[in-house]
Amino acid sequence: DVSPVVAGLIGATVLVVSVSVTVFVWTCCHQQAEKKHKTPPYKFIHMLKGISIYPETLSNKKKINRVRRDKNGTAKEATRGNLLVDAAESGLVGSDKALASTPRVDQLPIKVDYGDELSPDQSLTPGGSKTSSPSSPGDDVMLGDLTFSVDYNFPKKALVVTIQEAHGLPVMDEHTQSSDPYIKMTILPDKRHRVKTRVLRKTLEPVFDETFTFYGIPYSQLQDLVLHFLVLSFDRFSRDDVIGEVMVPLAGVDPSTGKVQLTREILKRNIQKCISRGELQVSLSYQPVAQRMTVVVLKARHLPKMDITGLSDPYVKVNVYYGRKRIAKKKTHVKKCTLNPVFNESFIYDIPADLLPDISIEFLVIDFDRTTKNEVVGRLILGAHSGSAAGAEHWREVCDSPRKAVAKWHSLSEY
Repeated sequence: DVSPVVAGLIGATVLVVSVSVTVFVWTCCHQQAEKKHKTPPYKFIHMLKGISIYPETLSNKKKINRVRRDKNGTAKEATRGNLLVDAAESGLVGSDKALASTPRVDQLPIKVDYGDELSPDQSLTPGGSKTSSPSSPGDDVMLGDLTFSVDYNFPKKALVVTIQEAHGLPVMDEHTQSSDPYIKMTILPDKRHRVKTRVLRKTLEPVFDETFTFYGIPYSQLQDLVLHFLVLSFDRFSRDDVIGEVMVPLAGVDPSTGKVQLTREILKRNIQKCISRGELQVSLSYQPVAQRMTVVVLKARHLPKMDITGLSDPYVKVNVYYGRKRIAKKKTHVKKCTLNPVFNESFIYDIPADLLPDISIEFLVIDFDRTTKNEVVGRLILGAHSGSAAGAEHWREVCDSPRKAVAKWHSLSEY
């Protein structure tokens, strides 16, 4: 009983819907197939004993499961959650027992973000690693040798560095009479490429056999680059021990004819070699009646060049810690294309006066990048875990002079 016109409309509608669904499904399948065959735009590829692993930079928040062993030696997966790859380099000092002894965190009028709680492996100190400790090697102690190779892939314009092994490392753990070594590598002077190996447990003769491939490095620029290897020993309950460092200028290495095998002596770390990370001016004032801390990020100067344009897009992230736990985080706006940004942004935190001795404020100057991961330019810590005399003096002056805004310049340390 349906008229021919209505039947034609219904048929045309069904045909259009069918064609549209078919085209949509085909498009989705085609895009998925392209993604599977498309090479990710990573800066480098990490090869671990012949197995391809996509990049794990020092700043990545990639999570790995901790594995521990019980008394019978059976491996068990830890139930405390995940550990950041860079846990040994940033955060707060202490153990789980220390955390249990500070119940006053519940009295803070600031909501604690437990998702950002730091593991006991982390330490809130500039540089994130020890420069001296009772078990640190002295001047007359041999620190061992590091063996690695350097190669260059001309078709892909890639520098290939293989960290092979180390020999004769000193004992950093007196209880086990051994070490838990790993290596951080940076390409100087720009420090745009920062990588690290895995930690090898209880050994003084570690065999890493890890290859890092850095793309986008023209062969003509190799002569201006320096490979910096920092050898450390992982410490679960404190800051990692710095064993030593190896500096290799590529001006004396020619990988054009093939892989170059090198062995270099590990030397004691020279802090003076670190390039300047710039300065940051901040102002702090505490109101004892209102029990409020006002933090003002004023400006920065002489920041290092982070972009190919010779400039940077900096912003400042402010983290407030109580003991080892981060209780607040805020950040400024991004200042485009400048090495001397002016922020003039203030943040107010409610902090009881009796908790001030356990409070630390961390300032991270970060370079914003729209296409790749943001990179930390430098760090400043004021408060209980301040790593410099100027920072400790600034905090002491703020606590001793209530209601007075104290503004000072501070040199940024390496993150």
